[in-house]
Amino acid sequence: MSLAVRDVELEELMDDPACDPARLRATLRRFGTINRLVSGWGTVYRTRLAPHLRALGRPARVLDLGSGGGDVVMRLAGLAAADGLDVHWTGIDPDERAHAVALERGAPQNVDFRCADAAALVSAGETFDAVLSNHVLHHLGSHAATFLAETRDLSHGIVLHGDIARSRRAFGLYAVGITPFAPGTFLRTDGLRSIRRSFTPAELRGMLDSADPGAWAVETPVPFRLLAVGPGRGGPARA
Repeated sequence: MSLAVRDVELEELMDDPACDPARLRATLRRFGTINRLVSGWGTVYRTRLAPHLRALGRPARVLDLGSGGGDVVMRLAGLAAADGLDVHWTGIDPDERAHAVALERGAPQNVDFRCADAAALVSAGETFDAVLSNHVLHHLGSHAATFLAETRDLSHGIVLHGDIARSRRAFGLYAVGITPFAPGTFLRTDGLRSIRRSFTPAELRGMLDSADPGAWAVETPVPFRLLAVGPGRGGPARA
């Protein structure tokens, strides 16, 4: 097995419609812990998202695309509330199984989850002050340009896509570190497959420039993570 190139043929077990529902639910629930430890969204919130929302000087709307079991939305909503920011958070995911887990979280009034995809919101004319995603980019394949365009259309502010930076060290550390959290879940197998499917910084820059030349920057907010940062181009907010 080589990590020199992306293994785009790999499929994650949890993406199989026929996968074990109990293991899937356990995986989605446990992502809350894993993402808190390694995803870097706390740093991205402090350095990118919170300053943007604070500068608006008014209530804001933020969209999380591919929100899965809802843990990233809920964490960011808690951070913003602690900072006194007035934000309404929306998480969307087209997978009904993930949507069901998100609904189980008992979200506060300023957080809602929908079973939908980006295209549906674009068609409805919705826009947000910020659009983000976590672990979506490495799944896109030939649909990357369409997805990136949709995310810019949905935002009249900033767009932030977080994902894994592929490397041997990331693979080795994850293989060991995930062991206590993996029983009864797909976390170990799917996490290692995600790393093998993910980008290096140069690869991600190339993909973004190919899809939308000059629109995106690539940052490394924390070790083993990449952040694609781009400007929205949506019109005035519409709920």
